[in-house]
Amino acid sequence: MIRRAALLVAGLTVVSLSLAVRTVAAEPLPVWPELAPGETERGVGQALPHRPDEKPPVTRIVNVRRPTLEVFLPDEPNGTGILVLPGGGFGKVVPDKEGSEAAPWLNRMGIATFVLRYRTNEANAPGEPAWKRPLQDAQRSLRLIRSRAEEWNLEGDRVGVLAFSAGGQVGAVLHDAAKPAYEPIDRVDTESARPSFSLLIYPWRVLDGTSEKLIAPIRLTKDAPPAFLVHTHDDQSSSLGSVLIYAALKRNGVPAELHVYGNGGHGYGMRPVPGSNVGTWPDRAGDWLVRRGLARKSDAETP
Repeated sequence: MIRRAALLVAGLTVVSLSLAVRTVAAEPLPVWPELAPGETERGVGQALPHRPDEKPPVTRIVNVRRPTLEVFLPDEPNGTGILVLPGGGFGKVVPDKEGSEAAPWLNRMGIATFVLRYRTNEANAPGEPAWKRPLQDAQRSLRLIRSRAEEWNLEGDRVGVLAFSAGGQVGAVLHDAAKPAYEPIDRVDTESARPSFSLLIYPWRVLDGTSEKLIAPIRLTKDAPPAFLVHTHDDQSSSLGSVLIYAALKRNGVPAELHVYGNGGHGYGMRPVPGSNVGTWPDRAGDWLVRRGLARKSDAETP
């Protein structure tokens, strides 16, 4: 029988599932206290019907105007926190396959996990970059997490990002952003909006197809934090983008690690791919987190 124990943490009801080695917040946490920048509505989004050919099913959320965080706290925290940015092509967000499914793995390593349902692009103004509002949501989320570091047993300089696909594009922009993408609104915004480290998993369309360079908003300097990158050779969103991110970090003397698997395509999240060993990437990422002192060695490997 699964042991369940409920407690109240700063207004959040938290349920501990001991066999899953994680703690799950019953209600998502709003990222912004009122309307998000540029928004006139507060809808948290709607789930599209599941595709019948997908087993297990994949959730896709559209029309997100009010971004939220799902909070997954480990039973034995080690001070590290990770903000997860799912994929979905900006028109939708995939909060399970590229989000909450990473939480048990991270929680076993003592890492608190925060899955962001960032805003989708239905309300974007003409010419507005698709990454802009998700970037604002991600920066605000990092600040919000740091503002509650004591409550969640975190160290402010150990809060990083795990980003998939379109979320990986946001993560690449976020990784070394020169300044926040919105004006401060409260005391939460006195916290840092930069990740302490980033894990970028098949970042989507970070390569400019015309110039063959990284897209303009990605800025990587000697002050960038460490990064871990994963891609596949047969991903239609070219692995050359991840290669160029790695090369820029290497040139600037920033610690980085890149894994390009021979096959596996795109959009696998934490799930294995038949005929490919890309499903081992969490083991490599766990090794990297352990070497950087961000995770416990005994629990780094996936089951």
